[in-house]
Amino acid sequence: MFYQRIKESWKNLSKELRQERLIEWRRSNAVVRVEKPMRLDRARALGYRAKQGVFVVRVRVKRGGRQRERPLKHGRRSKRATSRKIVKMNYLWICEQRANRRYKNCEVLGSYPLLKDGKYFWAEVMLVDRNHPVIVNDPILRSIARQRGRTFRGLTSSGRKSRGLRGKGAGYEKIRPSIRAHFGRGK
Repeated sequence: MFYQRIKESWKNLSKELRQERLIEWRRSNAVVRVEKPMRLDRARALGYRAKQGVFVVRVRVKRGGRQRERPLKHGRRSKRATSRKIVKMNYLWICEQRANRRYKNCEVLGSYPLLKDGKYFWAEVMLVDRNHPVIVNDPILRSIARQRGRTFRGLTSSGRKSRGLRGKGAGYEKIRPSIRAHFGRGK
């Protein structure tokens, strides 16, 4: 019942509180370690536990396309850059990778979106310290911590979703074992 109330309160977030948080988060760094998860219901659903070796990071990512250069054959160089989002990764997956690059000795447990505005997207990423004694003795978290580089291999929940691995059957033939194995025809 308590987590249901948290969920409802997050849905009906007041405009003033939202604006206040956005102003504060825009001024802070791109990757910030926070004490507690802001959406406790989502965090616990994704495996978060308030124990040593598990912590939460808030990550900020720029929204929109990325400037990618096309090969210069004719015309001006300045006119050849195209604004396209080519990465084929959702924002959550990008947030997880940036958090993991900051904390190299950890593995990503999961992530969930917080807020977004016209320029930025914010998410909270839960990380697990691989070598912490509490994590080593926990059978569930230990199995996650053993998967080295799981976010870079697309093994987290958002990575699997971005790769199109949520479904199976007709229409998903070119997704497994991977998109690269089918020469990029799957996505």
